[in-house]
Amino acid sequence: MMLSPRNKRILQIIVEQYTATAEPVGSKKIAKIYNLNLSPATIRNAMSELEEMGYLNQPYTSAGRIPTDKGFRLYVDSLLEIRGLSYAEKETIKTQYQQEQLDINEVMRNTSRILSFLTQYTGLVMVPRLTDTVFKDIHFIKLKEHLILAIFVSKSGIVQNKVIEFQETVTQEELDKISKYINELLTGLTLRELREKIIQEIKKEKVLYDKLLSKALRLSKQALDMEKDTDIYIEGKTNILEQPEFSDRDKMKAILKAFEEKRILIKLLDQAMDREGIQVLIGFESEYEEIQDCSLVASSYGSKRYGIGTLGVIGPTRMDYSRVIPLVRYTAESISRVF
Repeated sequence: MMLSPRNKRILQIIVEQYTATAEPVGSKKIAKIYNLNLSPATIRNAMSELEEMGYLNQPYTSAGRIPTDKGFRLYVDSLLEIRGLSYAEKETIKTQYQQEQLDINEVMRNTSRILSFLTQYTGLVMVPRLTDTVFKDIHFIKLKEHLILAIFVSKSGIVQNKVIEFQETVTQEELDKISKYINELLTGLTLRELREKIIQEIKKEKVLYDKLLSKALRLSKQALDMEKDTDIYIEGKTNILEQPEFSDRDKMKAILKAFEEKRILIKLLDQAMDREGIQVLIGFESEYEEIQDCSLVASSYGSKRYGIGTLGVIGPTRMDYSRVIPLVRYTAESISRVF
């Protein structure tokens, strides 16, 4: 059903009041605070209509109304008025990326920290998957017999280490030659392309006549077969627990478990990686019961050449979207320039 302008305005007021107070909003309060030229009875009728359509809910008899996930979705899609960031907010974000020498891991950590600080919710930053970023170099270090450390470095400076069990005997001198060979041959490819190239090289008969080359390709293929979960930085985990809707112990435990396991957060951020612009997941839209009372505002960052990651903010469904959305957008633009 189409909402009348009056009902849209009343829904907007209820969402914004509930966002500010976390308390059900009654008709008398709306009539008193807002100059709508409507009586409390008329407002109550409109609220009942919105409730019947699934946009509002009455938590208990004689209480005011609170928005449902459907109500928040309509608000975000059609009624939200995005505010501009202040000069101070922009400067706070920009200063994170103005150092001459930036360690990429510190950039990620600072980004999640600043998102948490500015929103007072939980800041998330997912590192670009190394397999999809442009390869810079690889180093192999012998830890002990049949145990080798592979160090991958991307063009953007992301570093990942993997320990490999390699059954063939190999010296550190040979590993240095292998590293040099692989780097000269394959620099400029993504690790996914690198793996495909290595598989093609292995199939060539000439490899059989060069034992060190053959060993280099087998070692590299084994290293690249061992994909691990992407890293994610989380700051401000306890911020969300300070919101009144999470005072329930079971809700608190479920959210903390989701933060600790990271699996759910990675899947949610993965969804946002393939889409342009700001993505907003509200309540049950995430399909994960553990965070059914939360919303995620996320955006991808970076580039195809240097890697695409995702960052965002997770908070209660009644988060201040008008403030969080521009903060996430500006932060994503800022870190993309660093990449």
